[in-house]
Amino acid sequence: MPAMVEPPFSFLSSKIAHNLKSVQSSAQPPNFLPIRYNNPTTTCSCSAENVDPTHPVLPQSIVFSQNPNLSSDIRNRTTKDRREVVRLAWEKLVRWSRSWRSKANTDVLERTNKVVVLGGGSFGTAMAAHIANRKSKLEVNMLVRDPQICLSINEKHRNFKYFPEHKLPENVVATMDAKAALLNADYCLHAVPVQFSTSFLEGISDCVDPGLPFISLSKGLELNTLRMMSQIIPRALRNPRQPYIVLSGPSFALELMNKLPTAMVVASKDKKLAKAAQQLLASRNLRINTSSDVTGVEIAGALKNVLAIAAGIVEGLNLGNNSMAALVAQGCSEIRWLATKMGAKSTTITGLSGTGDIMLTCFVNLSRNRTVGVRLGSGENLDDILSSMNQVAEGVSTAGAVIALAQKYNVKMPVLTAVARIIDNELTPQKAVLELMSLPQVEEV
Repeated sequence: MPAMVEPPFSFLSSKIAHNLKSVQSSAQPPNFLPIRYNNPTTTCSCSAENVDPTHPVLPQSIVFSQNPNLSSDIRNRTTKDRREVVRLAWEKLVRWSRSWRSKANTDVLERTNKVVVLGGGSFGTAMAAHIANRKSKLEVNMLVRDPQICLSINEKHRNFKYFPEHKLPENVVATMDAKAALLNADYCLHAVPVQFSTSFLEGISDCVDPGLPFISLSKGLELNTLRMMSQIIPRALRNPRQPYIVLSGPSFALELMNKLPTAMVVASKDKKLAKAAQQLLASRNLRINTSSDVTGVEIAGALKNVLAIAAGIVEGLNLGNNSMAALVAQGCSEIRWLATKMGAKSTTITGLSGTGDIMLTCFVNLSRNRTVGVRLGSGENLDDILSSMNQVAEGVSTAGAVIALAQKYNVKMPVLTAVARIIDNELTPQKAVLELMSLPQVEEV
């Protein structure tokens, strides 16, 4: 009789395969017919009787169903083996993480004595609180324009307008004096809305040290110039060499204030500067990745606000989950098309500052831009919506700039263009849906 070939249990360890062989020899009943696998080169020898080569080929699972003991033994052993593999993989990851943390450089935080935050809005306040919690002796100055907010922060340690229930760290102070706020600052966090940034920065430019690193928290495009913050800040400060970093990613200010786990990206053309910002900001509840793709991070942060308005409109019109998924997927493609034409990396658009921020802004009710879209889809007037809000929805002002930028780079953006038309009151949400659904059926790109 020709030698029989053992079944190739490649997913088992050699020890389990050996045990399986012993189970086969002891558990089989007499005269049990051999079964051939679908693989013509593999035969299961389940008895020492002669093999009938004409025996029908059966699925591999039937081998185990005809011998329950064999099946149970294999399942138990493979489950144990799989758990061991997972355990070893996790322990390896934890060891790598601990080794990395032990080598982490904390010099930046130790050397930093003062950080200034420009703007007293929700995100600026959340980041001021976050940095102040990093080091109790760190002086965190918030430059605000509202005297009531200034008084509230200094006397009650609360920003009564945005976070009346959250107490700020003792080392956060507010001022309306730009010179005092910026004096001897080691880092500056810019949290002023994009459309007001040029005039604001021009007004304080004489107080800014030319070597002071700016970390921009603002997302959007300047309406008339189509500039991003990386272009606005050095131009307004009249210093093309002003150190610049952009911070972006899926992050609601409220959740930062509540110290919930969050991950963001800092991007700078200067890798050392990005690393320094990472060391300054990263904590147990805030992960910070670094990137050199400033354009990709900024353009994704600007365009996702416009897409969030579109997602809100779909929700307001009650168009369902299929529509929502299709619209956001299309919007992601449009953002990628424009960003890569502008020199961004496609990997940035699929990362935290791209897809991550898009998902948060499009699908969660805390999003200001999504809220605008929901109310537009429900039939409300844009002016009434904006007048009722106490925070800026950057997507409203950015929409027109996005379309001008798309035309400049010759990129078609149907969804984002429709949003701009709705905001300009040139198109109703219902009509926009009909037009988008009537577009030519095209190849996926």
